[in-house]
Amino acid sequence: MPTRDLSSKLFRAAKEVIPGGVNSPVRAFKSVDGEPFFVQRARGCRIWDVDGNEMIDYVGTWGPAILGHAPSAVIDAVSHAAKEGISFGIPNRHEIEIARMICDYVPSVEKVRMVNSGTEATMTAIRLARGYTGRDKIIKFEGCYHGHVDSLLVAAGSGALTLGTPDSAGVPKDLARLTITLPFNQPEAVEEAFRECGDEIAAIILEPYPANAGLVFPKEGFLQFLRDITEKHGTVLIFDEVMTGFRLAKGGVQELVGITPDLTAMGKVIGGGLPVGAFGGKAEIMDYLAPDGPVYQAGTLSGNPLAMVAGITQLKEMERLDGWNRLDQIGQQFEDGVRGILREMGRDLTLHRVGSMFCLFFSEEEILNVDDVKKTDFDAFRKFFWAALDEGVYFAPSAYEAGFISLSHGEGDMEKTVDATRKALKAALS
Repeated sequence: MPTRDLSSKLFRAAKEVIPGGVNSPVRAFKSVDGEPFFVQRARGCRIWDVDGNEMIDYVGTWGPAILGHAPSAVIDAVSHAAKEGISFGIPNRHEIEIARMICDYVPSVEKVRMVNSGTEATMTAIRLARGYTGRDKIIKFEGCYHGHVDSLLVAAGSGALTLGTPDSAGVPKDLARLTITLPFNQPEAVEEAFRECGDEIAAIILEPYPANAGLVFPKEGFLQFLRDITEKHGTVLIFDEVMTGFRLAKGGVQELVGITPDLTAMGKVIGGGLPVGAFGGKAEIMDYLAPDGPVYQAGTLSGNPLAMVAGITQLKEMERLDGWNRLDQIGQQFEDGVRGILREMGRDLTLHRVGSMFCLFFSEEEILNVDDVKKTDFDAFRKFFWAALDEGVYFAPSAYEAGFISLSHGEGDMEKTVDATRKALKAALS
């Protein structure tokens, strides 16, 4: 079993000066009843912790590392850009180039505004939808996470139409009451909400493939239903493709399913590993943004040259390498390997995989929403996680997170992963 003595020492030191010892809660490993390791370096699909342990990584910076860690093309481009200046707070040509690329890749996006995080993208998309429609209420779905925005850190009420309650301390109840939280994949709940207050609903926001409750797929026709009902009521449909955008396809889930939202929130892959978010959509709506319109949004580091160059380079590399097709092939190899193990064991655990994203649920039941995820075997997942980590494979430290495959995962990495997964499943299910 690998030793992690130095990581443990660093974690104790971190807790003295950082709340919980981490700068984002999932990193604390509380979901798996343990302590995190501290990373020293990363290259390709592998990471090394401060104790010298080497691991195959399926977290990939929670999505951005689609080429793998520290790709030379991105490193070289960022290094060159840094020599010209790290940040300007003045328009630069790289902003135009990446904006054009996004508009070309995502047909629903006619204009785009760059920001610094996915949270900032969803926050401003909501504000824009409210400003455009003149309405205040929004609909979100249980299990869809859209960043730590007050309006979106809201839990469901006791019934479908009970107004939301704060899901975090510090979120005002009056603000939470403007958010209607509904179960995913249940169109009847959406219909009821629109019957009651359709003329007050500014937007529906959702992850078209929710990836913060494992990885959940919409029922056939559900996304089209949302498109139809929002058009009927003059409500803005917002796709949060911070995770799925530019990863599952050039145009994200909306390209795969053929549904056109009004606004899209983006991030992760388009930053090449640096902090980036974006939101875009119909020009008619986007023109409500300042300086042309009445909806205010600003950011000192928005469009900074290092992040723009990193994103441009990563997207160009994906095109040059036929990245999306290759990732689907690698993902299929992974899926075939895991399903083969489950057949060997006589188990029928639910595995969801699309392109380079996946989640293995410790349940043999259908997974349609976060309530189904809550019924899975979390203890088995915890045992699986630690057993896989001991074998040198790092999966996400939470049953509520998706996994990510990169172009740097090769045949040998897949073979080791399948072998480690076999051992970890036996440890978890014995």
